[in-house]
Amino acid sequence: MAFVIVPAAQAKGPAKDGREVKKQKWTSMAPRLDDAFFTTAEAARIGDNLLYYQHTSGGWPKNMQLQDELTDNVRKRVDKMKTGRRYATIDNRATSTEMIYLARLYNATQDNRYRDAVIRGFGYLFEAQYDNGGWPQFYPLSKGYYTHITYNDDAMVNVLKLMRDAAKGKAPFAFLPDSIKAKAQASLDRGVDCILKTQVVQNGKKTVWCAQHDEQTLLPANARAFELASLSGQESDDIVLFLMSLSKPSQAIRDCIESAVEWFKKTKIIGKRIERFTNADGKPDYRVVDCAQDDGPCKPLWARFYTLEDNRPFFCDRDGVMKFDISEIGYERRNGYSWYNSEGLKVLKKYDEWKKKYGAGK
Repeated sequence: MAFVIVPAAQAKGPAKDGREVKKQKWTSMAPRLDDAFFTTAEAARIGDNLLYYQHTSGGWPKNMQLQDELTDNVRKRVDKMKTGRRYATIDNRATSTEMIYLARLYNATQDNRYRDAVIRGFGYLFEAQYDNGGWPQFYPLSKGYYTHITYNDDAMVNVLKLMRDAAKGKAPFAFLPDSIKAKAQASLDRGVDCILKTQVVQNGKKTVWCAQHDEQTLLPANARAFELASLSGQESDDIVLFLMSLSKPSQAIRDCIESAVEWFKKTKIIGKRIERFTNADGKPDYRVVDCAQDDGPCKPLWARFYTLEDNRPFFCDRDGVMKFDISEIGYERRNGYSWYNSEGLKVLKKYDEWKKKYGAGK
């Protein structure tokens, strides 16, 4: 079945028969495919691609268009990449996306090659998990910040969602052997325990998490030069949302959620908005301005990074110097990174539902 390449601005989503598959990057497209797609020859072709990309360890690479045709040149490139230390990863939705796709494909086709690849994927995740319950960004391990427990870009949360669903035998993982489901439950329990242990305590109060934590000390850790140890207003939201998805949460989990939600309430930025403009060089840019009366209601914002000591929003350029105004960092990092978001609203909304069932006194 041939691809129909559609300009991204015109495309409204993948067609059920897969004709628009190629318009989006792989990790955005794959989760949106209709169940009917997995009965097509195109779905099997992509599935065979995924089998080729799978590392001997059981994981997959990131930032590659795995649905594209596997030409001889691409195969040579992939074969060379597989010999490196940084190939299989959980970063940027890698490995979890492929495992879900192949599980859905197995359910549609009953082709055991896809089932076996999913099971190897779980084996990879079980092996990569630290004894303390965290996961590194790459496995086999690669030197540098890649060994840190990685919450950045929801890497660990995406894995824990897999473990949660696998342990329950929830679609698309009902076919897994009981032994894998049991290991998934144990892995989930250790991962949740790691989340509880890495929740940062500030002045005697539990808050949220850093984007990455040292795998030995469990303390907040630096990553890239512009990613200093901090409290994360970006990654922490999905950690809390994940915890609120757990059934029958322990008192420790409940306390963790309550503390994190309190931090989100305390640190929201009110009365500010992002203003887009064209700068003196003719490039698109933005600044943070006060909300005007005629703007209408402004959504609260959260910064990506807050200081560990006093919750002060900060920003960094590639020189690693902490700044306290977005205008003080260069154009490239200001516009090449997500420094503000409103995702905390999802936390507060979900918490209103969650507390009716599990809140204080329940």
